[in-house]
Amino acid sequence: MAYEVLGEGTPVLLLPALSSISSRMEMQGVAELLADRFQVFAVDLPGFGQSDRPTLDYRPPLYHAFLRDFLQSIFSEPIVAIAAGHTATYLMQLVQQQPSAFTYVALAAPTWRGPLPTMMGERRWFFKLVRQLVGLPILGQFLYWLNTLPWFLRWMYGRHVFGDRKHISRQLISQKRRTTQQRRARFASVAFVTGALDPIRSRKEFMDYFQPLPIPTAIVIGEQTPPKSREEMEFVVHFTSVQIYRMPGALGLHEEYPTEFMNGVLPFLKKFLS
Repeated sequence: MAYEVLGEGTPVLLLPALSSISSRMEMQGVAELLADRFQVFAVDLPGFGQSDRPTLDYRPPLYHAFLRDFLQSIFSEPIVAIAAGHTATYLMQLVQQQPSAFTYVALAAPTWRGPLPTMMGERRWFFKLVRQLVGLPILGQFLYWLNTLPWFLRWMYGRHVFGDRKHISRQLISQKRRTTQQRRARFASVAFVTGALDPIRSRKEFMDYFQPLPIPTAIVIGEQTPPKSREEMEFVVHFTSVQIYRMPGALGLHEEYPTEFMNGVLPFLKKFLS
């Protein structure tokens, strides 16, 4: 597992979203802003970033186990955790199980359903077929290569990840492209896209992680968040006691606008750490 540590002070764990382009680099801006007053741990999740990408049938139990083990192995005191996308839902399950391990949690555009199930609904036979095809040695690598071409990554960033296309630079896409081309990268990626990494299966399960809240929790929602994903976030906000912060951006708001993100999160954080 790859992770890095910046700064000193109260420990803060940063968990990037799950996606084909997932890596701790999306949290770099947030990490640098926090490092002046906290000790920041930025992590690459199993199968993504610079962490190992073994040929596995990637499923939620792997990520549940990883988070539990990382928490137990690295930290000796309660921590602050900031998580994005799907990882936010994994984190909330752990918070429900071990609330004493945390002092505060912030969730950046939390999601629980992968891209294909969000667009197409539950078609498990089709998603299983896609995973089998992408798992094939030659054809699978070719299909994955087609879906990680620079033009496709740029389109995906403009449609779902960033709120302002002007922020999608050639350098950014080049960095994301390198992330997608790591050896055996396609296995965890296709698992996420087809919903195999969805930690839950319904909105009710999603809501259960927030009722009741065991520790103070904030949700950050971007103004350009895709409608179906935003609907799930707004439902939690309106029917639970989470703190809410709204700002520009979409699913990658923490990467696109790290300063604005921290301007919203830090006041909550300072309040509960004072």
